[in-house]
Order: sequence, then C-alpha cells, then structure tokens
Amino acid sequence: MRVSLLSRLCYVTTLLALLLAPALADVTTKEAAKFLPDRIGDFRAQGAIKPLVKNDAISLKHPGVTSAASRSYLSPSGEKFGVVLIKTNSDSQAFAVLTSEINRRGAIGIHHFTWQDNLGTAAFADTIADVGKYLAFYKGATVVGIFPEGWKEGQDKVIPFSLAQSLADSLDSGSNEIPVLVKHLPDWETAKQRAFYALTQPALREILPQQPVLDAISFDGGTEAVAATYDQSARLVIVEYTTPQFAFDGDAAITARIAGLRGEGRPVPSAYRRVGNYAVFVFDAPNEAAATGLIEKVKYEKDVRWLGEDPYAIGRANRAWLNMSTSVIVNTVKATGIAIAICLTIGGVLGGWVFMRRRAQAALSENFSDAGGMMRLNLDEMNVETNASRLIGQGDKVR
Repeated sequence: MRVSLLSRLCYVTTLLALLLAPALADVTTKEAAKFLPDRIGDFRAQGAIKPLVKNDAISLKHPGVTSAASRSYLSPSGEKFGVVLIKTNSDSQAFAVLTSEINRRGAIGIHHFTWQDNLGTAAFADTIADVGKYLAFYKGATVVGIFPEGWKEGQDKVIPFSLAQSLADSLDSGSNEIPVLVKHLPDWETAKQRAFYALTQPALREILPQQPVLDAISFDGGTEAVAATYDQSARLVIVEYTTPQFAFDGDAAITARIAGLRGEGRPVPSAYRRVGNYAVFVFDAPNEAAATGLIEKVKYEKDVRWLGEDPYAIGRANRAWLNMSTSVIVNTVKATGIAIAICLTIGGVLGGWVFMRRRAQAALSENFSDAGGMMRLNLDEMNVETNASRLIGQGDKVR
C-alpha cells in the first residue's frame, strides 16, 4: 500500500514537472535576483536566492513573466519573512499577475484583502490575523509578495511596512498607473479594489470558473479583460479587443456561443452587449434590469491611430497655431487693459491724495499767500522756515 501510494505520488510530481516545464523554461532568477540584495533597509537576508517552485508556479504561467526569485529576510527583532519577486514585460502584465495571486488566495479561503494606496502602483494586504498576514504589490513591471515564515496558527504577525516600502523604492515605477481598462469600469475608483485582470483565457476562467460562455473569447492580438463585483453578487466583465475586426469576430462567436448554451439549458450571462471594441458581460445579476443598467454605465472611448502618415496632421497643426496666436493676442490685450486700469487707479488715488493734502496745507497759510494760495515767498518773514538749507543766505546768487 505504501509502495503504491509512493509510486502514485512520484508519478503525479513528475507529471506536474513536465506540464510546468514549458512555462518555467524561459523564466530565470537572474533579473529578479538583482532586486533581492543582502540587506533591505534594516532587514538582513537569510540564505541564498531561490527560484520559484510549488504554488508560485501558477504565477509563472502568466504571459510576459521573464524572471522570478524568492529570498528570506530577518527583521532586527529576529522575525523571518519571505519575499517573492516576479518581473514581467509590462505594467498590465504585472497587474494581472497581482490580481491573479489575490484571486488564487481567495479561492483557498484567504479572501479578506484590502486595497492599499500608499505602496507601489497598487497593493493588497490581508486583514485576517489568525491566518497569517500577506502583503502583495506591484510597481511598474514588477510584482512583490511578502509573507511571514515559520508562522504558527494563533500567531499574529504583521508584515512590516518598512520592508515593503524599502523594496518598492528600489523598483522602476513604469507608467505608475493601473491599466486603463480598469478605469472604464463603472465607479472605477471603488471598483478597482474588487477588480481582477486577465490576459489569457485560463486566467479569465480562474476568475469565473462556472461560465462556459468565456470559452468563446479569443485573446489573440493582445485582448485584455477586467472583472469586478457589484452589489455583492453581480460580476461585470469587460473584454477589450484591439481592433474593430477582432471585436466584430469576437461578438459573432460570443453570440453564437450564448445561443448554443441557452439551447442546451446551460448557464448564460445575465446580459451581454458589444460596446465599441468591448464585449461586456454581466453574470449573476439579481434581475435583467440591474444587469442592463450596469452595462449602460460602460462607455467606450475611441482611440484612432493611423498606421501611416496622418493626413490631418497639417490641418490640426494649423488650427493649433491659429488657436495659440489668437490666445496670445487676446491675453496680451487683456493684460494691457488690466495694466492700464491698475495704473490709472493707483495714479488717481495717489494724485488725489497729494492734491488734497496740498490743498489742506495751503488752506492753513491762505491769508499770507501772494501767489493765489499755491506758493509763498515769505518776503515779509512772517512764517519761519525751519529748513535752513532751503533759505537764501546773504550774498548768495539766485539762478
């Protein structure tokens, strides 16, 4: 019995190794190892850098993963933490790996994750203490996971933010933006916390495993998809095709698949609609009206790109130049008018004040004026001049 069980175990292990070999063949540890130094802030490395195996191989099956490695680190107080670092080819691929990891942990029961805005481009942290804390984030094209090692049930280990922040500071930020498709979700600023990204059909099926209609979606040509939960149960999925032709072909395949599933009595989406280059699904909605209302909130933004020379480039440049020239002229006239008004106002106020002050001073000596109240030579020496420098002395010549 023991021999049979051992043989089966060896057979399964060998089979998994063969299945994962193609996915792991092109993934090395060299590039990822550069970001796992002997010291990260106050944390000291414990042991050598290791390649990813076992459960981490799931992340390595994502397209675009080029390098991955893991290493253990000790805190100043002696606590041990594991760090997993995965390098990809793009920011969107890194976000897909991150959300896939969060979805995988949710599938095995660790699903209390909260979005973190102050770490990397996007981050998730596990909020349950009795299952061991877990922190994952991505920045640019790099994904990082941090977890306690040597954890025992009942312990409450908190991932030190200083370790994650020091590691994030060493990474390139890339575009420092989450994928644009996520921002096309209804109420995306809150929906992003529940969003999962997929770049392959298997990854999308991991997010929605009980929806056979997703088999009709082809990810050829750079198709991407995002899924998010609304109203506790409704799942919205937006699939973005790169060209109108791909969108047209995809819509035809999806429509035919839905008709076939409905005829077989199998599960179909609560609602489906093509919106521009998007294929929009709603699953598990409470009713058709709610599903349709959710789809209505999805807006497709056109992005026209010319494969060759843009025939309208000169016209746009001329319009831009005319708009700029008109703006400069109008702003110059406005600035000149404002300057003149300010000068006249200040000059009028100061001139009026000086005039009134002199009138008041002249009123005090009006009985002794010999020049119409404007000036007095003091020929009769009735007013004493206190400033001796202004008096004409004896023998001085008047010019």
